[in-house]
Amino acid sequence: MSYETIRAEVSPRGIAIVTLNRPDRGNALNQTLLDELGNCLTSYAQDPQVRIVILRGEGKHFCAGADVGGRSAQDAPPKFSLAQMLEVLERFPKPTMALVQGAAAGGGLALASCCDVVLAGREAFFTIPEVRLGMAPSPTLAALFVRAVGLRAFRRYGFSGERISADVAQRLGLVTEIAEAADLLTKAEAIADAMLLGAPGAIATLKARVCEFNAPPVSTIFDPAVRDAKHVRTSEAEEGVAAFKEKRKPNWYPG
Repeated sequence: MSYETIRAEVSPRGIAIVTLNRPDRGNALNQTLLDELGNCLTSYAQDPQVRIVILRGEGKHFCAGADVGGRSAQDAPPKFSLAQMLEVLERFPKPTMALVQGAAAGGGLALASCCDVVLAGREAFFTIPEVRLGMAPSPTLAALFVRAVGLRAFRRYGFSGERISADVAQRLGLVTEIAEAADLLTKAEAIADAMLLGAPGAIATLKARVCEFNAPPVSTIFDPAVRDAKHVRTSEAEEGVAAFKEKRKPNWYPG
């Protein structure tokens, strides 16, 4: 299947490499990418030939979050909200790995946090930048961020929007291993080789149990109308997005 915003290929050994392919936008999430990634993962979940999924980004960044500066009109109705796509990834019945180079911001951090293994380049960084854009993260994102870094760390980095370095992210438990960016795929393939020694059915059962033990599905925590609601375009949000596009500090920052 051909895609506009992702590339997907499966090796003869059953290792699927899914690449976010909007490098000119930092692989930021638009509706087309959400739909294509959701469709791809749903297909791979049902394909017995696929044993492991590796998620990566083309170019400088893994995923710069929502495409706040370049949304385009959608001809067809959206198939996946961000919350729905993240739940597909979080509950995926096979091992998943995220290879993070550059930025994993907002929704990009959420993508990584839904994967079983996160390998990060030494220069990689993670951010929860929503408040700097005049918005609060959606309930779905907030829940995933707390699971990923813990409540205390979320309160610091969610309130400040500071960058979390790869070293700090590893200490917080978000990152599994750190390597040179050029070596991430090689390291991921070595881990995948070890995982291929596990029986597929046993791994699927174990992953379902781990998911239930760790936390209930995000969809059961919040009412769907709240969970999938779009950010309200408050005056703060309008100013925050404008400041981001103009590369300046927002007007609520005391100079």
